[in-house]
Amino acid sequence: MDKCLTAAGLPSCPIGVFSGLPGIGKTDAACQWAHNNQFRFPGGQLFVSFAGLSDSTGGETEDVSEALAGCLLALGVRDEFLPVGLADRIALYRKLSAERRLLVVLDDVTCAAQVKDLLPQGPGSAVLVTSNWWMGRLAVDGAALLQLDVLDTDSALALLSNICGPGRIADEPEGAARLVELCGGLPLALRICAARLLAQRELTIGTLVAALSAEQNRRSYLSVSSEHVECTVSAALELAYHDLPEAAARMYRTLGHLPGLSFDTAVAAVAAGLATTAEAQEALDVLEAASLLSVTDDHRYVLHGLVRLHARDVAHAVDPPGTEGERVRRVTGHYLLLTVAADLAVRADRLRIAQLSLTTGTFGPGGGPGPFAGAADPGRDAISWLEAERANILAVLRTASGFGLDRSVWQMAEAFTVLFFRHRHLADWRESLVLGADAARRDGDPAAEARLRSLLSRPLLGLGQDAQAKAELDSAEQLAVESGHLTLQASVHEFLGRYWDARQDPARAVDAYRASLALNTEAGEERGEALARYFLGCAQSAAGDHTTALLALTRAREEFLALADAPLAARTLADTGRVLLRTGAREEAATALSRAVDELRRCDTSHYEAQALEDLADLLEDPEAAKDCLRRALVIYEEGGSPRAAAVLARLGTD
Repeated sequence: MDKCLTAAGLPSCPIGVFSGLPGIGKTDAACQWAHNNQFRFPGGQLFVSFAGLSDSTGGETEDVSEALAGCLLALGVRDEFLPVGLADRIALYRKLSAERRLLVVLDDVTCAAQVKDLLPQGPGSAVLVTSNWWMGRLAVDGAALLQLDVLDTDSALALLSNICGPGRIADEPEGAARLVELCGGLPLALRICAARLLAQRELTIGTLVAALSAEQNRRSYLSVSSEHVECTVSAALELAYHDLPEAAARMYRTLGHLPGLSFDTAVAAVAAGLATTAEAQEALDVLEAASLLSVTDDHRYVLHGLVRLHARDVAHAVDPPGTEGERVRRVTGHYLLLTVAADLAVRADRLRIAQLSLTTGTFGPGGGPGPFAGAADPGRDAISWLEAERANILAVLRTASGFGLDRSVWQMAEAFTVLFFRHRHLADWRESLVLGADAARRDGDPAAEARLRSLLSRPLLGLGQDAQAKAELDSAEQLAVESGHLTLQASVHEFLGRYWDARQDPARAVDAYRASLALNTEAGEERGEALARYFLGCAQSAAGDHTTALLALTRAREEFLALADAPLAARTLADTGRVLLRTGAREEAATALSRAVDELRRCDTSHYEAQALEDLADLLEDPEAAKDCLRRALVIYEEGGSPRAAAVLARLGTD
């Protein structure tokens, strides 16, 4: 901004614009710059607040006229000599400003037209503008646009420290960091919190954080008032909201009810009940221009947490009862269809209780190809989409559960689990399946509940919660029998075998897998047979029967390849390598594991790739190559939240 407003020899009056979210500190930044640069403008500084003028005038023309009147009075014109008409005021302002080197600060500008008639004419003069709106029109006239962002953690802590004193922050560093998080780095919110702490010495940061952690309290706590002034985050946002055209205001209220942290244009259109994404895009463009939402690098939209709370409050105050539930229902249906489409794109022939048609939204086979079908690698694109939307899908599941959309919740949770077979985000997997299983129980569908509870055993085992995993499997086994679903019963026995594998009881695991194999054969379920045979081979090796195990694994890999199931074929190859190692064939084992690592990486099955990398590291003679394997495994485990990360880190630390 210094370079823009103070460069010598500029042909016309330079303009600098601070824009950004209400409460971001635009006015403070402008005033600070003006204060630091008084010496550059010997003719003086003029300050105009359009927010104040808008309260008492009837429109843009009246705002500019009143702003000119204030400037003329500041330039020495007596009240009785003020011109009445706008044109006369402009002419006099130009004449008087031509004789001075001025800095004119225009605060809370809402349109470029408000700036044009207030440009001073004196050489070396400049204009500094603040606005919630993105002033692209001024950029055409050569203005420098600076978008202010929220403070990072260090800067926010420094702001709190400057107001409250460094001792308060040093006494409660974790609480101070959480306070910054709750305020979203918004300077106005941070200043209000600091003012509370300064005014109430007995108030601890921990107590304030506890109060702010409850969303319903946050708005009231983020306000301070005195006899002369009230300052609130909501008040700043309220001014911005009232400047919105009706369609954008309606979209703003809609976004307050969106589950999740980010969204695209399609989600916004669905939530708002709009017929086309073009209508939604137009409203979103206005909100972006008003600095009420921001755009991420991947072209998604994000609302600041305090903006979301304000939008929700306005929606509850303005929209009819039941509006939020309807918006949540539409968004849930949208995400359900996309999640099911992703699941089908990854693996169309795996066991599912829900069979959702992508064209009609009804149950049954024969649905449309889905949004991932045209991709060169639809399965990889689907996994990438699920990974990108993971936090949002979880938020939809939570919100939909609260609104009683039980059938949609369990259907989405069942489809969502395909992501976690590839990327082991164990805590997220567990939460989604708990929500889904509880929803299936409320929906009265024993088959769905059995499926979800048996799936739930997998993240529970991964998190070391073996007893809870067994309880879920016992419940699933009973529900599967009650449902009469033969393939489901086979699947539950397979998961029971996985449980006994984890408990290092290969004899019981072999029995469970044999039961699963028999049930799948009876049901004519080819993929189920291959799965049961694969896990049976692993259990037979654990029991010491390596020869039989190798035969079972070889046949299972052939079956997976015939079914075009590359991920499971790769996993089977990795386990073949492990069995070969137990027979003493180290070279053949290393070859099989090395091939398996490559195949698993191509399939984007990172959890199993990490396991194979650990085993391969044990076989490599080159210590640096072994460390490379362990480092790659550590990254995968840490990203997925696996308890194995600590063990791998320990191995690297001792090497």
